[in-house]
Amino acid sequence: MNVRYLVVPTADAAGGARSARFGEKTLLWVPAEQRLGRASRTVPGLLLVTQVGRSFQDEYPDVTPLLDHGRHLVISSADKPRRRSNHHWRIEALRPNTTVVDHQTASAARVDPVVADLVGEVSTASYQSDLTWLASLPTRHSLSTTFTQAMDFASDRMVALGYQAARTPINVGAGHSADLIGDRAGVGVDRKLVIITAHLDSINIAGGPAAAAPGADDNGSGSAGVLELGRLLSTRSWQHDIRLILFGGEEEGLFGSKQYVAALPPAERSRVRAVLNMDMIATKNTATPGVLLEGAAVSSGQIADLATAAATYTGLTVETSLNPFASDHVPFINAGIPAVLTIEGGDSANGHIHSANDTLNFIDWSLAAEILRMNIAALAGWLEPAAVQRRPQPAGSVVSWGPGRIDVFAVGMDSALHHKAFDGTWHDFESLGGIVQGVSGGPAP
Repeated sequence: MNVRYLVVPTADAAGGARSARFGEKTLLWVPAEQRLGRASRTVPGLLLVTQVGRSFQDEYPDVTPLLDHGRHLVISSADKPRRRSNHHWRIEALRPNTTVVDHQTASAARVDPVVADLVGEVSTASYQSDLTWLASLPTRHSLSTTFTQAMDFASDRMVALGYQAARTPINVGAGHSADLIGDRAGVGVDRKLVIITAHLDSINIAGGPAAAAPGADDNGSGSAGVLELGRLLSTRSWQHDIRLILFGGEEEGLFGSKQYVAALPPAERSRVRAVLNMDMIATKNTATPGVLLEGAAVSSGQIADLATAAATYTGLTVETSLNPFASDHVPFINAGIPAVLTIEGGDSANGHIHSANDTLNFIDWSLAAEILRMNIAALAGWLEPAAVQRRPQPAGSVVSWGPGRIDVFAVGMDSALHHKAFDGTWHDFESLGGIVQGVSGGPAP
């Protein structure tokens, strides 16, 4: 059925027409015989394209999108190619009255000093060192010897940080590769599991398996991010278990993550509190630093946590999508496990991936650091810092150690030191014991 469509600013979208929202733009459509506005056009139907980078546009350069929102395009059904999808793009009917991409305006939360300290320890130098080494290899194709070298490097880094590292063999088509898994146990009693993932492999689609594929952004940036987050988390004790995973076979069709999820026992699946997947986090494609948080309804809570973390601890512009595609979060979501992809904003403007041109020259270290700050803040909430029992040490009678946080110290009639705390509500006095010398009623100095 022919339809008449019109793209308008989201703020101007009115009722009465079918709609699909893409951030700050909304596409409206009605049957072709109805009026929609002077600028409207008629097409046979509307299709939604989800792509990795510019994969669809590179393959079909003669197709002009009706709406271009980077990772998501709308095209006319008259331009529908014979193939419905491959590993790097997908075509489906555009569903009416849906939000494909939402422009998030999450409110900042109260800064937690413990989390703020952790966020402040994100090291661009450490991250840059790991990513530079990974991108120095000629390729990290899943079936190459240099992929094994990359896995050796990452395994050594995990072990040095105190993780128990192991490799799981996987099949990639007719070939063999592996996933790398690093575990660190929490200290809580009823422990959940938080998984941090990226794919380690790279690819040169035009050149083939032997061609140069440095994969600096796709996905050395995410792999180095796993190592950096693993480093930060190793400096603290947490209630819940941490699992770092670097997958193989992602570029050929999510082989590593599909086989990992398929082999995950039901009891282990039920323990997973969140999966954080990083894929392309280090190329700035937009005027302001941005990130897309992509998941599904099952991971909407985790998406909200990340958006709040971004608003509280970073200057990132955040968009969200519940239209998951083509990265290692998808097999988890398909299994009902809450997983979220963090990916640089406007990734379709990055025309260097999947080629010999995906080099360090196009890496924006400050953007990667901002996304890592958002991620570590959310991870701290999911993992929950282990309680550290400390007797407050007064620096005076009233101590403010953060916004809305106050400690009051006073000497009681028993000459012992007492402590009262405020963290949004007042807590009862607690006795710290001892005898404070030189006060009325206590021993003379």
